[in-house]
Amino acid sequence: MKISRHNGIGPRRVLLAALAAACGTALTAADVNVLDHGVVGDGETNNTAAIAEALAACAGSGGGKVVFPAGRYLTGSVHLEDDITLYLAEGAELLYSGDPADSPLVRTRWEGTMAYTHGPLVYANGKKNVGIAGRGTINGQGENWWWRNLDDKSLYDRTMPPFRAWKAVMERIQNGEEVGIDEFEEPAKFLRPSLVVFFECENVRVEGVTLYNSPMWMLHPIFCENVLVTGVSFVSHGANGDGIDIDSSRNVRVSDCYFDTEDDCIVIKSGRDADGRRIGRASEFITITNCVMYRGHGAVVIGSEMSGDVRNVYMHNCLFEGTDRAVRIKSRRGRGGVVENVTAENLVVKDMQREVVILNMEYPSDTKALTNQEAPVFRNITVRDVVAEGAPVAIRVVGLEDSPIEDLRFENMTLHTTEGILLKHVRGVEFHQVLVQPENGPAYVLEDARDIKIEGSPVGPEGIVIK
Repeated sequence: MKISRHNGIGPRRVLLAALAAACGTALTAADVNVLDHGVVGDGETNNTAAIAEALAACAGSGGGKVVFPAGRYLTGSVHLEDDITLYLAEGAELLYSGDPADSPLVRTRWEGTMAYTHGPLVYANGKKNVGIAGRGTINGQGENWWWRNLDDKSLYDRTMPPFRAWKAVMERIQNGEEVGIDEFEEPAKFLRPSLVVFFECENVRVEGVTLYNSPMWMLHPIFCENVLVTGVSFVSHGANGDGIDIDSSRNVRVSDCYFDTEDDCIVIKSGRDADGRRIGRASEFITITNCVMYRGHGAVVIGSEMSGDVRNVYMHNCLFEGTDRAVRIKSRRGRGGVVENVTAENLVVKDMQREVVILNMEYPSDTKALTNQEAPVFRNITVRDVVAEGAPVAIRVVGLEDSPIEDLRFENMTLHTTEGILLKHVRGVEFHQVLVQPENGPAYVLEDARDIKIEGSPVGPEGIVIK
């Protein structure tokens, strides 16, 4: 994969240098022990005000570490300042109170649209050199928030009015209106907050901790630059418990992380529909290495909110087991935006529930008829060096008739699956040394597929069906 340069400096070098500077500032200044500011680790005392005092003391001394020794600390939203790292010692656990009064509304994005939600457990807006480190746990106590989704019909009388209020506000935002915080009082009763949000931040580091049972997404960097996430465990078994949602952010590295989620493990986004295109900030220069992903809806996903573009993504040396899909890029008519220059390699895939690889422009996330029919674009995507054992479908690529998916390359893959490879509305696809052994049906099904090259793959004429 070719990665363009920015001002003559490679993006990874920029990221590492910036992070080194950030860590040098945050980790060498004086530590602040939260116990010295009246914080109580009994799991019952509400520490929102006392933790804010400790953070203010740290900021007043020029930054450093705010240290939580072993204990269980109940709190509302915690807001970071410049040059501050929350340090959770082994045995330390932050508990999200679940009381909206402890977490006033803050600026964020909700599923790709600009919004205000109750403050996440950890939040930073417009800050530099901030992070979370240690061996402790950030526990969202999601059961206090999950009832807000629409799955439980017995709660419709509580969830539907704020849901309808949110849909009305979202439509106005998508139409270009400015909607202020005062108009989110009712919608915020539906919008579950994420667990950790960095908004418009620079030089962010999250290392070593466990993120657990989030109300919504677990880690959500929005409009950020220079983000390092390493050695983190993401475990959540509630509604919409994505691991990491990288949102209109650049120079992001995720390494050596563990995921056990009931939704997507890592997702890359850049805004939804007209609002995302209007803001026009891409997610780019993203590296994902040495991660293990279990039981997620998708392992590494791009979209469906990618209207501000996603480009220059590199995934290497990951293990996926029991997820629905390993690599998934999804969008739909009306999103617009471009996904390009994506490479995934050295992947071990076991027991997928659906496809090993899927690129889909017919993602049916919305049932309402779209007024804006702008089509997305997918191009220049490579998947190679993959061993997959057990999946219903090997590869599914579905573009749009007026926006075919272009310039794909699959190489050195061994795929033992129930069904083979489906290509629909594609242009310029190459297969090199791809061994696909479906239990049922042909190896390849081609529909409106042009400029297809199959090389070094043992498949006879009966293995290819052209519709």
